Amino acid sequence: MIEEGAVELRALRYFVTVAEELHFGRAAQRLDIVQSAVSQQIARLERELGVVLLDRSPRHVRLTEAGVRVLEAARETLAVAARVRVVAGESAARVRIGVASGFTNRLERGVARMREAERPAEPVLVDLPVPARLDAVRDGELDLALVRGQVTTAGVRAVRVWSEALWVAVSETHPAADRPAVVLADLDRTAVRLPSRDVDPPLHDAIVSALRQAGVGPLTGPSGGTPVNVLIEVGADPRAWTLLPAEQLAGLVSRRVRALPVDPPLSVDGHVVTSLTTPESCADSYARAFADHATTPE
Repeated sequence: MIEEGAVELRALRYFVTVAEELHFGRAAQRLDIVQSAVSQQIARLERELGVVLLDRSPRHVRLTEAGVRVLEAARETLAVAARVRVVAGESAARVRIGVASGFTNRLERGVARMREAERPAEPVLVDLPVPARLDAVRDGELDLALVRGQVTTAGVRAVRVWSEALWVAVSETHPAADRPAVVLADLDRTAVRLPSRDVDPPLHDAIVSALRQAGVGPLTGPSGGTPVNVLIEVGADPRAWTLLPAEQLAGLVSRRVRALPVDPPLSVDGHVVTSLTTPESCADSYARAFADHATTPE
């Protein structure tokens, strides 16, 4: 506690997490603490502020009008506190990283480098869709995010730190399934399936650009859902195919789906994204942690 009667940053962080999850159990899981501790901190915060922040019932948790107002202020306060720690030059106990499925190998290497650095930090992985991930970085709720493709969100800085091959995924019954590599122009452009742009705008746009580069277009096949949903559809359709980053495919393909390299090769750039308020020295250290050995951040 800062002083008697003052609001704790910990309580604000717990409240923001519950507000994002709208579920005490999931919030406790994200915070890696028991649910009762979350409930106690929220109740204490409400007593100190003299307002009810959450409407609780057996079926749902909702923000009250006061809760909506406090949530915005709480996020701003936590962002300021995070910036103060960085500017003070303290070694952060935790570095909050926005990710999603498909970064397995890169995450393992990056986490290991952070833990072994001269000023080690303990990474905390937060699984969020890309739009929410970028907003969280901008608002100071995350320290950095990993994103494939060109980032155009205002208020953040994206540093290119790796380049990754794009591969084709087809069902095991697709005519190209047994080829050593696939020429995209040989595939039926009406059968291409892409994840929804709403899920990951930078990656979606990068894939569309790569397909155009390969002479595939205009695209007329349907798109929608997450990469997992797309691969399920591809696995069930002997004509369908998709194009995704190789590492993402490595973590998602099943026995019904084959992942194949593209001839000629295509790639997508990967970026480490930080807030504009993040000191350049910190942003550079994050970039080094997740860069390929042969890649120089740009």
